[in-house]
Amino acid sequence: MLTEEGRIKAAFDSGVFVLKLCGDVRLTLCATLDTQAQQLAQTPGLRAVIIDLREASNVDSTALGFLAKVAMAVRSRLEQPPTIIADNPDVRQMLDVMGFARFFTLLSAPLCHSPADDAEDLPEVQADEGGLRERILEAHRILMHMNEHNREEFQPLVEMLEAQDTSTRH
Repeated sequence: MLTEEGRIKAAFDSGVFVLKLCGDVRLTLCATLDTQAQQLAQTPGLRAVIIDLREASNVDSTALGFLAKVAMAVRSRLEQPPTIIADNPDVRQMLDVMGFARFFTLLSAPLCHSPADDAEDLPEVQADEGGLRERILEAHRILMHMNEHNREEFQPLVEMLEAQDTSTRH
């Protein structure tokens, strides 16, 4: 089975920001997600954030870390936590295991017509190898702070990346 390459779409309408992830979303898209998280934190008139994962076949841990960063970036500005719509059982299980229910409202279907239907592709933000490593490290640190399971799961990876980081600086 051929997996569709990952894409990220976005729409903003009447204070509702929608981020739609499609296909196989991997660390190569983390610079794009990071840029969105930073922009979102400063978006005036923001009332709600919806992350639509219905067309995502896979979301790797780095991308999940940046979805968590989106939630952290807007948490103090919204009355309700961001919403994630995920109907793929594998994706949903991953969100549950990683503790996303503490930071997001998790739904399996949208409540009504969503601005996601009108979302447009975001241009991919490129990252060099050093920038990519920094973002992978940041994403996994965020995930580690979400719950004990994630801390145990990602501690070895974070320690390995931190060790690489210090060895490349000397």
